[in-house]
Amino acid sequence: MKSQPKLAITIGDPAGIGTEVLLKAIADPTIGEKCQICLIGTKTLLRDAYRHFWDRGIEELADPECFPLIEVPCDRHAIQWGRGNAASGAASFAYLETAIDRALAGEFQGIVTAPIAKSLWKAAGYDYPGQTEVLAEKAGCDRYGMLFAARSPHSSYSLIVLLATTHIPLCQVPQALTPELLQWKLELLIDCLKTDFGIENPAIAISGLNPHSGEAGQLGTEERDWLIPWLEKERRDLPNIRLIGPVPPDTLWVQTGRSWYEGAKSSIDAYLALYHDQGLIPVKLMAFDRAINTTIGLPFIRTSPDHGTAFDIAGQGIADATSMKAAIALAAELATRRMTT
Repeated sequence: MKSQPKLAITIGDPAGIGTEVLLKAIADPTIGEKCQICLIGTKTLLRDAYRHFWDRGIEELADPECFPLIEVPCDRHAIQWGRGNAASGAASFAYLETAIDRALAGEFQGIVTAPIAKSLWKAAGYDYPGQTEVLAEKAGCDRYGMLFAARSPHSSYSLIVLLATTHIPLCQVPQALTPELLQWKLELLIDCLKTDFGIENPAIAISGLNPHSGEAGQLGTEERDWLIPWLEKERRDLPNIRLIGPVPPDTLWVQTGRSWYEGAKSSIDAYLALYHDQGLIPVKLMAFDRAINTTIGLPFIRTSPDHGTAFDIAGQGIADATSMKAAIALAAELATRRMTT
């Protein structure tokens, strides 16, 4: 047990499916073989959720009383499944803050976060684009990244995608993208692949921004003006890293799909997508129920299932816990690797 990483798991927005997918995920006995789990939430909400789902005949459910819990009080009488509000938003923010504080104090090697609703954070007075930005700010990290990982159920293929820009409007993407931004995002990705995934000399595909990667300036000039020159410089500076691109966005994922569904051998270890939907549409198309969001660049591991609060099905007992289970397993794997290297 001493060699196992300690993970804090938040319950996310308590009006959503967070408690359900959490209790279903940690019911898997193999999870406890990989890590020590501590729940971050409100005890009465977890206990009520357990009784609610057990009464509906869901037997693959963990009793929260069997796990350590860090109690975070909330206005539980204002919280109802499927009806997210400022109270549930405030609770989910408090759970995340508590987990971060405890991880920074050295109590945990990793955090797994259940889904939150950004709009309800704002209703509660917390104006952040998402959990990633809160984690980075409170950890004092100005260089961090949103990376998505998934393992195919059809083959042994592992998909790894880093986003260069995250939660910003599409019209702001061309202004946000710069050689400096891409350089440190690429550095983060290379370090993550080596440290967390054990890939020493990776092959990384970098997407173009415009259709056909600009087609020599006919469909946009970003590639011609700075993206291609930047990439050529990086190839010279990083001779042991295979940098592919800029790949036209409409063909970037063709080999990925073949590897994911057919098991075709891939020559690419990871992808650097330039904006949110460019990376996440293919990720969610292929791996919606098993993709994992991990924040890289933090002093601790952080993972999260790659789905939302699903208020429309909250409390019904039909939420799929596959992604939450995968998020816990990946956090345990990455934290263990860091502890042993």
